[in-house]
Amino acid sequence: MSQKIWMNLPVKDVVKSTTFFNEIGFQGENVGNERAQLVIGSTTILLFPDATFEKFTGAKITDTSHSAEVIFSIGADSREEVDAFIQKVETAGGTIFGKPGETDGWMYGAGFADLDGHRWNLLYMDESKMPKGN
Repeated sequence: MSQKIWMNLPVKDVVKSTTFFNEIGFQGENVGNERAQLVIGSTTILLFPDATFEKFTGAKITDTSHSAEVIFSIGADSREEVDAFIQKVETAGGTIFGKPGETDGWMYGAGFADLDGHRWNLLYMDESKMPKGN
């Protein structure tokens, strides 16, 4: 079985969404008029217009203004990277729902929503401070 996975996201405007993701540092390109491809590390995310997504899933998309279908978590290499990334998100028009901050003394992260309300989390984990199991 192949171990590769692609994530598919419905978006209202493929071009605007691709521009947003490029502005925050993802590698994105439009693939025809109907979709775009984003590459984040070794992960591929495909963007589809809402109607196309509904057609091939056989289901209505989630109303992200009232609910969340998933949160994508991305690892960061430092606190500074989290802060700089969140600044890029704000500048590009994303919504910050979790300001940068520390949790449990070893995690530092922030949460944002993209132009279509999909939720993302950026997280730096200082493994030297991670609690050890008994």
